[in-house]
Amino acid sequence: MTVHPQASPYSAPARPELTGGRSIGVLLSHGFTGQPASMKPWGEALAALGYAVEVPRLPGHGTTWQEMNSTTWADWYAEVSGALDKLRADNDAVVLCGLSMGGALVLRLAADRPDDVAGVVVVNPAVATKRLDVKLLPVLKHLVKSFPGIANDIKKEGGEEYGYTKTPLKAAHSMMQAWPLLVADLSKVTAPLLYLRSTEDHVVDEKSQPLITGGVSSTDVTVVPLEESYHVATLDNDFDKIVAESSAFIARVTSAS
Repeated sequence: MTVHPQASPYSAPARPELTGGRSIGVLLSHGFTGQPASMKPWGEALAALGYAVEVPRLPGHGTTWQEMNSTTWADWYAEVSGALDKLRADNDAVVLCGLSMGGALVLRLAADRPDDVAGVVVVNPAVATKRLDVKLLPVLKHLVKSFPGIANDIKKEGGEEYGYTKTPLKAAHSMMQAWPLLVADLSKVTAPLLYLRSTEDHVVDEKSQPLITGGVSSTDVTVVPLEESYHVATLDNDFDKIVAESSAFIARVTSAS
């Protein structure tokens, strides 16, 4: 299967001389039907500050939506879990970052592996939706292979996520089946949480935010509005704000004390 030229994973080693002598790793996960291109600029900015960075390509992404329909939440979770294993082996502390479904994946990791996570940064994460047609997915996925795509919800002119133009329904159903289990386990998330939320988002509605901020056990929760971006804020007008907020957060939660 041909992989899109923008979809290759990104990896950078730690430069502890820039981060107070400690090696700090950061995992960044892209979202549903997206690919690493949506996270690489953020990852490159963090790598320039000395952080080890891993931006994996989730299985079924960056190729074709038809291939994605043969992959599931378990496949995507295994990929980010493996990236966390790599970062934990090579660094003193690791922070997890995720966009949209990537936010849900890193929250799942933080719930399952609290001792391996120093902090969590989510950008427009999805763990629920108000859309009523979702209830029909168990039937629709057998009748219709795809819906129109959700990619490129970007306010900035010329922004390009290189996501799929169609939404694969079997894959979407797999993701949404994982949501209630994650919401039920959010109390297992104890790491500090930075929640970056676009004030105008045409993909993820407002149902997820109170479930996450009210569900985690973290005593350190910061919510920052992104007022000049749509859903794919990592490629939008608030990019510099995301880098500034996340880098300050990472430095704070990984400092030796």
